[in-house]
Amino acid sequence: MPDSYVIKDQNGVYFLTFQIVAWVDVFTRRRYRDIVVEAFNFCIELKGLKVHSWCIMSNHVHCILSSSVGRLSDTIRDLKRYTSKTILQSVMEEPESRREWMLYQFKRAALQHVRNNDYQVWTHENHAIGIDGYVKDMLATKLNYIHNNPVKAGIVENAADYLYSSARDYEGMKGLVKVDFV
Repeated sequence: MPDSYVIKDQNGVYFLTFQIVAWVDVFTRRRYRDIVVEAFNFCIELKGLKVHSWCIMSNHVHCILSSSVGRLSDTIRDLKRYTSKTILQSVMEEPESRREWMLYQFKRAALQHVRNNDYQVWTHENHAIGIDGYVKDMLATKLNYIHNNPVKAGIVENAADYLYSSARDYEGMKGLVKVDFV
């Protein structure tokens, strides 16, 4: 992993992308998106996570995060571990027409890394880009990029219409995740 995409300052603000292995479109199902929302809210409440912006797409999550307790890497690790376990459990136990294919992809990804046992849902990389000192232009660019992802994908016409994004919060509506505005 390139050194430039590592979280070096645990107190910093970072633009991150969490990607599902093999670009499996897990988040086309609401229940899997809700797992990520639940994890964000848990980490906000109990782990000091600050979610400044977020958006769940079909196979990845974009967000701008920081930590009020200075352990951003640990919180991200815990969030991804919990969501992986819970998504896998849901795939295995609840009706899922793509179960065999999804589990095959997750198993195949796990076999490629020594730190995985059975399945791997997320890639190990977070593509962390530091937003030092809330650099205004970079922050605005990343916020717009995150919020306009569903528009560019043709999911909605207006960013604020997408339920699984903080664009709603930035437009004065109540969203699903408690946002710490920048």
